[in-house]
Amino acid sequence: DDWNGANQQWQLARVDGGGNPGGTFANPVVWQDFADVDIIRVGDVYYMSASTMHYSPGAPVLRSWDLVNWEFAGHSVPRLDFGSKYDMANGSHGYVDGIWASTLNHRPSNRTFYWAGCVDFAQTHVYTASAVDGAWSRHATIPNCYYDAGILIDDDDTMYVAYGNGTISVAQLSADGRTQVRAQQVYQTPSNIGTLEGARFYKRNGAYYIWLTRPANGQYVLKSTNGPFGPYEQRQVLLNMPGPIPGGGVPHQGGLVQTQTGAWYYMAFTDAYPGGRMPTLAPITWTSDGWPQVQTVNGNWGVNYPHPLPLRPVRPLTGTDTFAGTTLGPQYEWNHNPDDSRWSVDNGLRLQTASVTNDLYRARNTVTHRIQGPTSTGTIELDYSTMRDGDRAGLAMLRDTSAWIGIRRDNGATRVVMTNGLTMGTDNWNTTSTGTEIASAPVSGGRIWLRANADIRPGSGRQARFSYSTDGVTFTPLGNALTLNNAWQFFMGYRFGIFNHATQALGGAVTVRRFTIATP
Repeated sequence: DDWNGANQQWQLARVDGGGNPGGTFANPVVWQDFADVDIIRVGDVYYMSASTMHYSPGAPVLRSWDLVNWEFAGHSVPRLDFGSKYDMANGSHGYVDGIWASTLNHRPSNRTFYWAGCVDFAQTHVYTASAVDGAWSRHATIPNCYYDAGILIDDDDTMYVAYGNGTISVAQLSADGRTQVRAQQVYQTPSNIGTLEGARFYKRNGAYYIWLTRPANGQYVLKSTNGPFGPYEQRQVLLNMPGPIPGGGVPHQGGLVQTQTGAWYYMAFTDAYPGGRMPTLAPITWTSDGWPQVQTVNGNWGVNYPHPLPLRPVRPLTGTDTFAGTTLGPQYEWNHNPDDSRWSVDNGLRLQTASVTNDLYRARNTVTHRIQGPTSTGTIELDYSTMRDGDRAGLAMLRDTSAWIGIRRDNGATRVVMTNGLTMGTDNWNTTSTGTEIASAPVSGGRIWLRANADIRPGSGRQARFSYSTDGVTFTPLGNALTLNNAWQFFMGYRFGIFNHATQALGGAVTVRRFTIATP
């Protein structure tokens, strides 16, 4: 299924969709790494935003018509313009900084989407767009950190933000959404609960609700019947509720959304490392006195629930991309901001070397794609005919413990190599090892297929394996397996990473002819 060629078919399928819901869906609804999700409905369309840390563009937006089938639509933050570390300038880097839990909403009065997020605990940046898949631009920088923000557009068009860690506050924004008019603490989390954060802000039947998570195993809600500044009462929504992914964590954080039929749903995420954090959906009901409750299956978050809405096909999250046209699709994000002068798309993704380094973690212009769980295979077709001596290009399993398969060109000769044991330390995510070459084989002809198979089911000991082909049909294993790190501290899960960097001098290039993600 070609991501480009299928475009027309899925557009038609989407328009002709409909039918009765019937049947059930399975959690996670998206088995890819989308954490700290915010979810909204505009008309009959649903949008979901997520954290991306150091990846650029940031704050992806997914789109759905049925809450179950999601497609990539765009990014709210076109570039991480928050300091030179996001460009890997002067030896700096922004690993695990950048886009944390942030918020997305739509303002009916001016038909504008608003995204807001605090970066580096310093300022809150606001971006706007008239369409999520259109051009987003910086709207304002507010000199307050709205940590884990949730935006509410009230019935009278006033914009409020709920935010905080432990101490929960509400801010009122100016009519143009560019400055803070008022801010007030509305709740202090009691010590017996611990920490509450991840705020989302809602209004229902005249009452105000702040939806809060207890990382990483609980969900609470505050309710005010006396306006957005409270006072608020508190209720526990869930604690240690078994989740729907075997070996995974407790569904939490995320947000609520009301369908056009009046039903409510909760899109949380479930920790499922080494793959990351997976969007997980459950229906919500309300008590007679206005408190939300998760609908469980035998006391657990259900693996299956009835379909919320008639199914509407969307562009698949897996398939083959031939890089048709002249733009990179919204399914991709770069490791830090790219050097835009050194890559292009024109019926292929051309990657010129953008860094001279022997450290993949310090190389610019590595493009990444999330892994599809529970297991999937990523394959690139690589034209390496214009590499130069010292260049390294290939396909990585990218996280704080990494490995790659790729082409090394040295002294005019090319080899396919498998390198394992690239590592970062948890103190500032500095490189602790650039890896060791495990195996190699001579290759020639300028074209090769590189493959990584990843098992990202939650738990320890999961592995990725690497292979290559000179004809695109028969694949030869190379090297050893990478044991995937399932610690959570890096936050982002493993990704496929496509890279090309120099170790001697700039000037070389490769072209990625196609990239395929396939599930068994």
